[in-house]
Amino acid sequence: MDHIWTTLAFSFVLKCVECSGSATKWTYAGAVGQPEWIEFFPECGGFNQSPINVDTSQTLHDPTLIPVQPMGYNQPGKRPFILSNNGHTVQMTLPHWMGVGGLPSHYSAVQLHLHWGNGVGIATGSEHTINGQSTSAELHIVHYNTEVYANMSEAMMQKNGLAVLGILIETGEEVNQAYGSIFNYLGRIRYAGQKVAIPSFDLQSLLPDNLSQYFRYNGSLTTPPCHESVLWTIFNERVKISHLQLLKLETVLYSSKAEEEEPTILQDNYRATQPLNHRTVLSSFIPVSVQVYTVGEIAAIVIGSLFGCIGLAVIIWFIVKTIRLTSSWDVLQSIQPAPQPRMQDAKEHKQDTDLKMTSNQEKTKDTEHQPEI
Repeated sequence: MDHIWTTLAFSFVLKCVECSGSATKWTYAGAVGQPEWIEFFPECGGFNQSPINVDTSQTLHDPTLIPVQPMGYNQPGKRPFILSNNGHTVQMTLPHWMGVGGLPSHYSAVQLHLHWGNGVGIATGSEHTINGQSTSAELHIVHYNTEVYANMSEAMMQKNGLAVLGILIETGEEVNQAYGSIFNYLGRIRYAGQKVAIPSFDLQSLLPDNLSQYFRYNGSLTTPPCHESVLWTIFNERVKISHLQLLKLETVLYSSKAEEEEPTILQDNYRATQPLNHRTVLSSFIPVSVQVYTVGEIAAIVIGSLFGCIGLAVIIWFIVKTIRLTSSWDVLQSIQPAPQPRMQDAKEHKQDTDLKMTSNQEKTKDTEHQPEI
């Protein structure tokens, strides 16, 4: 009997917590925007919050991390998916037979949703960043631990309750047909609270091709109540959607209901990155760090390189010119005739010779006339 009363009391407290949380209408900006989340949802100020910036130079390579194994993703079944606008994002429920393997426990799929920017053409909209660089949008596929917990509501409040796959999205020229299976129906759920049944499709086509390279860390929900119950997997490879697809995602939906007189467009529904604190981010591969330069730094490098090349060219030209001048002088010296003695020098030389001969003759005569001793 005591056990029954304890269970009922726990259930009542849990319901009260859920009701109190849902009673506070939070937003990304405004009266209950991101800076105020911690006031109404204390766990949003925890030490294991998400999203984060993944600094690849600080990650720890873990060779035991095996490729992510989607289970049932390519078996959507015949029943339609339910796509909805909950005022914060576009969300799609997933069948219970889908899940993900390669994790410490078995996790079953619950839903997927997206985060994006504001339609100004800047690559800002993803929640996670890698080396400080964000992308245009981010897809989250949410799973809960079915080995331990009975449902999503219970699992989301526990440390090992949830597992979320994060897919970074950037833009390209080609239309992504898989993402088109979602984007093509956004016009039917323009306002908060609206739902639409859409044809089921291969969920695995939303994932990047390379499922073996990813980052993993322990974090939280990126929306209130920010429970720190998520095992995050952030794929290193991005997926691409077309510019028009991104524009549709950023401009079609409203965060307000249809009956409201002044509808509010649903944009910038991403949370700012949170401090990593004491956590370690694991990587399933050895990342190659790439130095990212600003426009000013790139200009300085180009100008410096240009002046360096000009200076080197001047030095080479000076050396070549010096070598040529030296070689020309040596050639001239080698072909110049030997100098001829001057006429005056020849005459002086003959006079010296004659003078010496006369002197010698006189000395000989003097010697002949001297007496013997």
